[in-house]
Amino acid sequence: MTSSSLRLHYSAISDVGRVRKDNQDSGYAGPWLLAVCDGVGGAARGDIASATAIQTLRELDQPPADDTGATLLDRVAESLHEAHLRIGQLVDADPALNGTSTTATVALFDGARVGMGHVGDSRAYLFRDRELSQLTKDHTFVQSLIDEGRITEAESRVHPHRNLILKALDGMQEADPDLFMIELVEGDRLLLCSDGASGVLDDGRLADILSMGTPDFAAVELVRASLEAGSSDNVTCLVADVVTDEAATADPSYEALEPLLVGAAAELRRRAPRGKAGGSLFRGHRAGDTGELDPIEEEIPGGSRPLDPEAARYAPIPPSRFQWIKRLLALVVVVGVVWVAAAAAYSWSQDQYFVGEHDGSVVIYRGVDTDLPGLDLHELYQTSDVELDRLSEYDARRVRQGIEVGDLEAARATVQNLSAEMTPAESTDSTDDGAG
Repeated sequence: MTSSSLRLHYSAISDVGRVRKDNQDSGYAGPWLLAVCDGVGGAARGDIASATAIQTLRELDQPPADDTGATLLDRVAESLHEAHLRIGQLVDADPALNGTSTTATVALFDGARVGMGHVGDSRAYLFRDRELSQLTKDHTFVQSLIDEGRITEAESRVHPHRNLILKALDGMQEADPDLFMIELVEGDRLLLCSDGASGVLDDGRLADILSMGTPDFAAVELVRASLEAGSSDNVTCLVADVVTDEAATADPSYEALEPLLVGAAAELRRRAPRGKAGGSLFRGHRAGDTGELDPIEEEIPGGSRPLDPEAARYAPIPPSRFQWIKRLLALVVVVGVVWVAAAAAYSWSQDQYFVGEHDGSVVIYRGVDTDLPGLDLHELYQTSDVELDRLSEYDARRVRQGIEVGDLEAARATVQNLSAEMTPAESTDSTDDGAG
């Protein structure tokens, strides 16, 4: 077991908000795990996707063990993949869920640091020494515009497509989550939230709220401030303080902490009939009674069917247009490179020579003394009258194995040297042994 000198003092709250009738956010906070998921899909039941993901991810809330061989990030990645698979199984079993998906932002704690996993536009922040840092990067269309320098962060908050996400857990295609580690110190405060909060509260307002009170107070205040700022979405906030063992032991409220399950993951089994779900925790809170407004509806041009913004929120990154042309061009480039390399190699081989054997004679070959299946890399260039049988056993073996030379002149010199080493031919003339 990994020794832990730090602990998490946490709180979590999820609110349906003042516009939507259903809460499609889900959250979990425990001693070893913080996770928030924002379901996407509208009629395709994003609440089911987020609840399924959280129910899978909450299995990570276990003390770290050294005997598993898995790192924090390995465990986070495996759990996100498992959530992806479970959502896919639900869609396979019920085609009406096709199109559902969820964001996921996960912080797995080991007593000294957190392993982060992130998909979508829910966010994680670190509040340290009264400075706020955004830990995650949104997988959204507007973030891509920011990265390209086409819009500013301020402009992204009012962009008409600010809610369009490009990555999510959808059970169909792997989301390729961002994975990274964060070292923690005493006094740090972590915030994980859905875009219902981060979409309307800027960094200054978030830092101001996080600088005050307990995790319970900060979580409630973040949700209240989000709704007062005009958030039209569900709002989920998880706040956790990093405290020492001694501080946790001395705080009675810490001993009373139990894992918290909020949002759709907690409500799904006891959900009232559709359209009669419980209202906002903050209905009229500090800002007058706004009541439970109907969901925003827009007419589709040329039709009368209402457009549910959630149904079009997730736009997975599609394959590039004309993908087959790009692949064909890549293949042409590869073939061209191979052809050029082969032509260069063949041209080089035609400047090479070696001395070998052919039909019992010493000859000069042009090329290299190697053959490839179906391809000869040398050819007979010049024959000689040097007979292999008239050479010493050593020279004959050298010739049979092939004598590498530098160029044609060297090859001819080698043949000439071998000719000088030939034994005289046996005479065929008869001689008399004596005179008669």
